[in-house]
Amino acid sequence: MAERRKAITGSGEDGLSRHILPNAGTMVGVCTTLIGLVKIAEGWIGPSHVDEAAALTAVLFLVSAVASYLSIRLGDAGDLSMRLERCADICFVIGLIGLTLIAVLFAYETI
Repeated sequence: MAERRKAITGSGEDGLSRHILPNAGTMVGVCTTLIGLVKIAEGWIGPSHVDEAAALTAVLFLVSAVASYLSIRLGDAGDLSMRLERCADICFVIGLIGLTLIAVLFAYETI
């Protein structure tokens, strides 16, 4: 039964959390780099809210990384581990959508 649940939920050795954790950490770095570049560019383009929006997506990716880490560490906890993995997945996808929207809006000089 436990093996079937692992296969369905993705928990275990090849669980989703093991893929989310390194990628979420990388995305926090991408957001940090974006914030730094926008701060440098504000001298030429004027003030914008891109850095604030990127900071919010960085927080989403951080929550995703922490939730996936806890999901991996609490792998034996079953239901709690699955909930944390789902939280990590949702935060990661929302962060990706947010970062994409920021890029599009910034490209069209909307924000």
